[in-house]
Amino acid sequence: MANATSGLRPAVYFIGAGPGDPELLTVKGQRILAQAEVILYADSLVPRQMLQDVRPDAQLIATGNQTLEQILPLMIEAVHSGQRVVRLHSGDLTLYSAIHEQIQALSEADIPYECIPGISAFQAAAARLNAELTIPDLVQTIILTRISGAASAVPPAEELASLAAHQASLGLYLAARHVVAAQAQLLAHYPADTPVAICFRVGWPDEKLWLVPLSDMALVSQQENLIRTTLYLISPALKPAIHQRSRLYHPEHHHLFRPR
Repeated sequence: MANATSGLRPAVYFIGAGPGDPELLTVKGQRILAQAEVILYADSLVPRQMLQDVRPDAQLIATGNQTLEQILPLMIEAVHSGQRVVRLHSGDLTLYSAIHEQIQALSEADIPYECIPGISAFQAAAARLNAELTIPDLVQTIILTRISGAASAVPPAEELASLAAHQASLGLYLAARHVVAAQAQLLAHYPADTPVAICFRVGWPDEKLWLVPLSDMALVSQQENLIRTTLYLISPALKPAIHQRSRLYHPEHHHLFRPR
């Protein structure tokens, strides 16, 4: 059997697929994906190109129209039969991936599992913009959040307006359908000319990015009919021609590896 020679034990492997570009899948994630006999993937968020190097006999299960109660028995039964199962999620597992309830159920069923991180859309978007989101003396904090929606409510202490008060670099997920409300809450604290990167399907072949002032965030989103798979990056670090320098490589800064 393949699992006897590869050293990869029968288990469920949660893999962050990254934002959409198959080349942004980690080497570890790619190696496990290539060995798995069963692959469950969120087909509405993970492009089919991610599966181009899987085993020819791998069972591919699209889960976009399935519930947790349908997905879990498939994973459990496959592991019990000695197979390696990949649960392929978009982006990184630590953000809005809904792995928590899956892990709880697998633990209760005594099914082994492992998590392999991925690249988040905010990281891929910043890279596409050639931007560093933490610039000395300007901004040193990154907040990743969402706005309350039908699928999930945000705790009152984490409402967008209160987070905006920090004026940090802010990655706003799952907000395209509520962009007017989001913009109003952001404008309560950010200046109207704060740059906003509107990032649609980052890493996909049809990727689109717009860099606009915060005051135009809702208008551009509506003009482009953006209702899903859109990330907003709000940050003073996205302003052009920022002349700020880190002390890390400054000739007057000395440390253990560069003594005075």
